[in-house]
Amino acid sequence: MQALFAWHRTYVYRRLLRFVSNETLAEDLLSEVFLDVWCQAGRFQCRSSVSTWLMSIARHKALSARRRRTEAEWEKNRPVADPADGPDVALQEKDRDELLRRALIRLSPEHRQVIDLVYYHEKSVDEVAHILDVPPATVKTRMFYARKKLAELVNGAEKVRV
Repeated sequence: MQALFAWHRTYVYRRLLRFVSNETLAEDLLSEVFLDVWCQAGRFQCRSSVSTWLMSIARHKALSARRRRTEAEWEKNRPVADPADGPDVALQEKDRDELLRRALIRLSPEHRQVIDLVYYHEKSVDEVAHILDVPPATVKTRMFYARKKLAELVNGAEKVRV
């Protein structure tokens, strides 16, 4: 196990870091990956290489960690209200943000991932393609349909509220 960890830790850590963009979280996930490897070593059936098996565990851990994003993390990305705005403007902004948050939750996981990486983590199309292991054209297509679906969801929710 020590040799396996020494041989693969850097590569797995770098992949995790690309997924989660947080060094501390990547280190925690690295520990979880190798703990899972230790606990599930008997399940390895040699259908793929060990490095592929490690990366699939790492990818699953990273995606799970990103799904566990708390409400507080969503809140910290909200813009601060302008004190010059009146209470009516602040209320409208809060309602709009809530509509957007609800619409984001209703997106498919693939579309939500792309929106999250591009807008909240400020990644380029090429970086997102590398993180998700898909071609850049796929990222662009997902962005197009994600924005289209978001607009439909937000506009539909606004019509219901009015």
